Amino acid sequence: MKRKNNSKTAESLKNEIARGKPVFWANPAMIVSDVHDLPQKKINFTRTDIDEAEARLERFAPYIETAFPETRDSNGIIESPLKEIHKMKNYLLSVGEVVQGNLFLKCDSHLPISGSVKARGGIYEVLKYAEELALDAGLIKKCDNYSRFADDDFKKFFSGYSVAVGSTGNLGMSIGIISAKLGFKVDVHMSQDAKDWKKELLRRAGVNVVEYSGDYEKAVAEGRKLAEADPKCHFVDDENSQDLFLGYAVAGRRLAKQLRDRDISVSEATPLFVYIPCGVGGAPGGIAFGIKDEFGDNAHIYFAEPVQAPAMTLGLVTGLYEKISAQDVGLSGKTEADGLAVSRPSALVSPIMAEMLDGCFTVEDEELYPYLTNLAELEDIWVEPSACAAFPGPGIISENWDGLEEVKANHIIWATGGSAVPEDIMQEYYRRGKNKENFNGEE
Repeated sequence: MKRKNNSKTAESLKNEIARGKPVFWANPAMIVSDVHDLPQKKINFTRTDIDEAEARLERFAPYIETAFPETRDSNGIIESPLKEIHKMKNYLLSVGEVVQGNLFLKCDSHLPISGSVKARGGIYEVLKYAEELALDAGLIKKCDNYSRFADDDFKKFFSGYSVAVGSTGNLGMSIGIISAKLGFKVDVHMSQDAKDWKKELLRRAGVNVVEYSGDYEKAVAEGRKLAEADPKCHFVDDENSQDLFLGYAVAGRRLAKQLRDRDISVSEATPLFVYIPCGVGGAPGGIAFGIKDEFGDNAHIYFAEPVQAPAMTLGLVTGLYEKISAQDVGLSGKTEADGLAVSRPSALVSPIMAEMLDGCFTVEDEELYPYLTNLAELEDIWVEPSACAAFPGPGIISENWDGLEEVKANHIIWATGGSAVPEDIMQEYYRRGKNKENFNGEE
């Protein structure tokens, strides 16, 4: 099994991207067998850093269980199920998308607390900040039961501090909900792409939502500037945060356990393919790092992005990383997949992905809805449009790898958001897919 030669030049791919055409890019520089072999100038993380992040989440599990009763069944561990989706695989086959191997859905769309992948890194970073403040103030020791973080004296203490973030939606939700629950004052700076229902949910949670007429970059820049003026404000920097990255990286450990529990091995003969929707790159980058840390070259990871907001794809294809944006090549940066409405990739993550990621592909907005509707009808799993961007992945890979039929591959679509979507809006998404021309071969 090997990748087919991608004969397109970087310049020709850039031109296709600029025309808003769906593209597939196989990373020619993907040479690293061990993520820790990356040059130190590109990555400063170690396996110990992931160990520490995982241990911190375990320390906070008693608090999470106390503050969020929906996590009691998991004993305060924020995790999502891995589900095999046979019927969805059959649907993909019926519309001509070849899937060589088994198809799974990693349901971060149903992570507790905020209903998206951002519940991993976002909640982790705020918990880390809260722990640092509490330890420095002598309110707690690492050996204590962290359910004490739910006590009124802790909330009173945290009310003297604030947390801020810039977001298109889902990161703002995770940061806002956990910060307000702990007692922090919270400002979420949201771009024009953010859905109104996400803003209202945050306001009901006690979060101050600051709206901008500009895009994601504007919201992040303004939020960062205001936070820098306040020494008691912690700014969650989606573009550059190492804490976010490590919170997401723990997902690799969790996924490895879920695969072991299903007696699924990952090897050269049983390769793993993972497809993750990508915005600025923090969440998919951290997850990719965690998975590569577990499985090395036997895991192949691809990012999926909207054709009008191909931030990571454009940055990696050109080698310019965060120094180029969608607008620089004439794209709008706008998409109905609001969680992916980002024009410029993370300065932290894009250089790391340059030698770790197998590739990227882009998808048109209208392609998302039939996937959404069929997933709901066939598997009774409801996700938001941005979570569907990865579904073309298995078909694309089948066309771009030789010998895939000779191995026992497992494909994982990483569903990044959905369970927090209000019912009326989800039904609107569903109807849009239902009414799309040639849906299930019918008008």
